[in-house]
Amino acid sequence: MRGVRVLNASAGSSGDEAPGGGRQDVRNELSGSVTGPSVQAGTVYGGIHITAAPAGPTGSAESASAFVPVVPVVPVVPFEHRPWQLPPVGRLADRTLELAALEDFRRGAAGLGHPTLAAVSGIGGVGKTVLALSWLHGLRDDFPDGQLYADLGAQPQDGAPVSPFEVIGRFLRALGVPADRIPQAADERTGLYRSLTATRRLVVLLDDAVTAAQVRPLVPGGPSVVVATSRWRLPGLAMDGGYLLHLEPLGTDAAVELLAMTLADDRVRAQPTDARALVELCEGLPLAVRVAGARLAARPGRGINAMVRELSDEHSRLGALAIDGDHGVRATLDLAYGGLPQDAARLYRLLALHPGPDFTADVAAAVLGDADRARAEPPRLLELLHDANLLTDTGDEHYRFHDLVRLHAASKAETDEDPAERTAAERRVLDHYLATATCAEEILDPHHRSLPRDHGAGPVVVTAFGDDGSEAALAWLERELPSLMRVLRHARRSGHPAVTWQLADAMWSLFVRRKHYEEWRAAHEEGAAAARELSDTAAECRMLTSGGLGELDTGQHARALESFERAARLFEAQGDGLGFARTLNYRGLAHQGLGQLREAAALFEQAAAELPRCGDVRAGGLARFNLAEVALAEGRYEAATADAEAAHRTLTAERDPYNAARAARVSATAHLALAHPDTAEPRLLSALSALHGVSDFETAQTLEVLAELLESRGQPGPARDRYEEAIALYEGLGLTTRAENVQARLDGEEGTAG
Repeated sequence: MRGVRVLNASAGSSGDEAPGGGRQDVRNELSGSVTGPSVQAGTVYGGIHITAAPAGPTGSAESASAFVPVVPVVPVVPFEHRPWQLPPVGRLADRTLELAALEDFRRGAAGLGHPTLAAVSGIGGVGKTVLALSWLHGLRDDFPDGQLYADLGAQPQDGAPVSPFEVIGRFLRALGVPADRIPQAADERTGLYRSLTATRRLVVLLDDAVTAAQVRPLVPGGPSVVVATSRWRLPGLAMDGGYLLHLEPLGTDAAVELLAMTLADDRVRAQPTDARALVELCEGLPLAVRVAGARLAARPGRGINAMVRELSDEHSRLGALAIDGDHGVRATLDLAYGGLPQDAARLYRLLALHPGPDFTADVAAAVLGDADRARAEPPRLLELLHDANLLTDTGDEHYRFHDLVRLHAASKAETDEDPAERTAAERRVLDHYLATATCAEEILDPHHRSLPRDHGAGPVVVTAFGDDGSEAALAWLERELPSLMRVLRHARRSGHPAVTWQLADAMWSLFVRRKHYEEWRAAHEEGAAAARELSDTAAECRMLTSGGLGELDTGQHARALESFERAARLFEAQGDGLGFARTLNYRGLAHQGLGQLREAAALFEQAAAELPRCGDVRAGGLARFNLAEVALAEGRYEAATADAEAAHRTLTAERDPYNAARAARVSATAHLALAHPDTAEPRLLSALSALHGVSDFETAQTLEVLAELLESRGQPGPARDRYEEAIALYEGLGLTTRAENVQARLDGEEGTAG
């Protein structure tokens, strides 16, 4: 034969019934003249196999090379048999941006002839399915051929995700294919599904998918819209041209709106403050808000504040966010936890022992405790937890828990982790922060630490600062300050008071440079209390003196003097001559701040003499620097230059570049007052170079002096620039009064020039 054409007709002229019931009209897919043999068939499943006839007596090669084009068979399903499987849509609050993003993607993909695929991911209970249903229900007019729905989540009988092979069978039956006509081979079943959907406009919701591989076979063959929701991020679908939408918890206002929808009475309007407090305890998680609202709705006479009180107890919060014991946040998170590999599940529950707001891979290495293997494992496991939407990536190599997820992880640590391992992991976290802060301190202020550090059994994981040195060390202290403060407080309350005062001590480099005064005071108050618990006089004195210096910076000179004098009495009672000599410097600074310059100078003179004799040459240099500042304040500029230069030499020799730069700035200021600008300038530029990026406060002070020098040379433009830089630094530190004083000076100079 010269060729066979297969006409794709749904039924013969006798009006055969279509699969699934009903009658169909004949539809020929081929039109025009047909030359040669042809076959017209009804609905065909699995395809038609046509082979050449055996060769005749003449051995004709023509019949053996017959061309057999086949047109795919697509049965017509009557309207009344089209599937409409989407569940009803629930309440949706403030997802306008997300809906617009999905619709923009669909419109952009329209007309391409292939399916539009979107994946909506997020933590369990965040409202993925509600969002998808809200969008897909609105597309019914544009996709009239039906709606398919499948829950792909783990099955209660074996915990395994639903097989796409099984789902395709359901979809084929919904599309009108009789059960006995559904192929048993996976590739044939998938091929039939795609053939049947090649020209249809359907919407398909694949709920609670686990992997991209589970989704791919279920994507129709034609111009349909497919949404897969998942607790897991599904980056593999992006490779297939899919749009990935990650859903975050609701903002406070939207969560309050959802609470009002759920209650359907006037309690939210009448109790707005309590309503906001309630949704904040729910962390904006729609499931938690709906459960709390449903429990309140069942008791119309109950105030919202009663639920706020119930949820305020972290230990019972997850239990309170459930109805009938299984429909709630805990049950939802249990599903996610149950799907984790063993090593990821262990990291999940141990990370809940971290007291800070967020954490790095080094913290994960610390809790795991296997130092040799830990460097490689934590990044992989953190990414896995992130893909499972159990962790949020903050964008700077840090991760955090949603608060309700943290409570769930903590409960799993309580039930699934050995108590001894919990204790050891918690100590390893404390040691990580203490050891890394100490490493930063050694880089930034190698002369500061003289007291010991205590660590647990280890291993101790220390963050490396690499080639960046002091800049990286200071940046780490700045970034980790919230966690450091949480760890410091937690250590004392969990039975590790030594870690509390030692960590406060190690944070000195940050406090003295970046002026975080509130944390400075709080850390040293905690540290002093911890030292007293330990009856550690040396530690208590360190907390009193270091904390007192913070009080000086904030103008609390009398309070600082009280701390310094208490430390002096403790040192004297212990017979610690060096410690007592150091308090001379500190007490002098307090008197200086109180305007008592004579008393201050006497104490500084005594300190400058005694400290080197006690073995602390560097502290003696600092006393000489302090004398220079007193002389400068009194207008004794020759004495100021002499003391400042002596301090600069000593501090440089003692390898203290920070304080040496401060001495250079005081020397330059005195030289400028003596009308020696050429002598002052190199000292100022040297100090500015050493202090820039190390201490904004000292940098601002140096910029002020440099601006004065430029003014003295008749350069008002560059002087104004330096003043403005100083103002910006003071404002960044929250030193409003200093910024205003410089601004007033600048305005006065400009007014005079005008």
